[in-house]
Amino acid sequence: MLPYGRQSIDQADVDAVVAALGSDWLTTGPRVTQFEADLEAVAGAPCVAVSNGTTALHTAYAAAGIGAGDQVITTPMTFVATASGAAMLGATVVFADVSDDTANLDPAAVEAAVTAGTRAITAVDYAGHPADYDQLRKIADSAEAVLIADAAHAIGSTYHGRPVGSLADLTTFSFFPTKNLTTGEGGAVAATDAELLTRARTFRTVGLVRDPDRLRYPDEGGWHQEVHEFGLNYRLPDLLCALGSSQLRRLAEFKARRAYLSARYDDLLAGVPGLRLPVQRAGVEPMRHLYPVRIRDGRRREVYDRMRAAGIGVQVNYIPAYWHPVFEDLGYRRGMCPVAEAFYAEELSLPLFVDLSDANQDRVVETLRQILGG
Repeated sequence: MLPYGRQSIDQADVDAVVAALGSDWLTTGPRVTQFEADLEAVAGAPCVAVSNGTTALHTAYAAAGIGAGDQVITTPMTFVATASGAAMLGATVVFADVSDDTANLDPAAVEAAVTAGTRAITAVDYAGHPADYDQLRKIADSAEAVLIADAAHAIGSTYHGRPVGSLADLTTFSFFPTKNLTTGEGGAVAATDAELLTRARTFRTVGLVRDPDRLRYPDEGGWHQEVHEFGLNYRLPDLLCALGSSQLRRLAEFKARRAYLSARYDDLLAGVPGLRLPVQRAGVEPMRHLYPVRIRDGRRREVYDRMRAAGIGVQVNYIPAYWHPVFEDLGYRRGMCPVAEAFYAEELSLPLFVDLSDANQDRVVETLRQILGG
């Protein structure tokens, strides 16, 4: 089965992990600090490494002080963790609809959803295409809300020349194997505000405070540490950070290959009947995590089944978050975000990964053409 996504591991990655295994630190050591510095150089803001993309979202919401009674506005066109991370802290999640062309959060829908209780607005850079941060920033500032970017798909992307990671108050990344770079499992939180960064770092380390200037009882002894607010152990070990730093050295290569494959899909699939291709807005330079096409005429399920039967691992990204039974049981109902639901009904992600060969991409295109009759 040709997968829709796959990691790219070379000998330098293997050597980096082996070197970490032979060091004195398997976790909480110098490779964590190095990886965070390497991430900052790409993200444009200081970063805290965490155990995965889901814990990155939980950490960001906790750093923002999200809790019971707060409202968090976000998109339904995302993996459920974007919403569940806020809901688990007691917040009320308000889903706003998406733009038809990018499937990113629609600023007009966000503005209409803002209330006095809005504490955070969380955008998702769907498929690696950055959201409309200029408009979202205006809305967030007007509402006195924290702007959060779920950039699980988008490390390496830029928006009007600015790197994803520097656009929101808090930005989360995922380094799952199918993402733009991998640490096996892993994630990070970037923050443009020093206090938010400190809160994120403290939360991911079980809430432990060791800085003498922050201790309530600083004269207890050199061993002393305190917990002022509850946190969790969301640390990313040195072994995986070593892999992450090695992968970051190839990020420009990864981006160029994904751009080449995406442009090649654009050319090879142009004019195929019943097919709508993804777009790229002006001023955006995406690191394409997904190549999401739209299958018209109610044929998405048929095309999905036939492509997979042919050994091509297409995927659907995503079920609208409020369709999950956990949200249904909280009173959310289908029909809330019609643009997102229409997008979901047609969306199909074609294989896209760095080591996808031209020959295998040709196979994907030819199979899809045959099924659609183009």
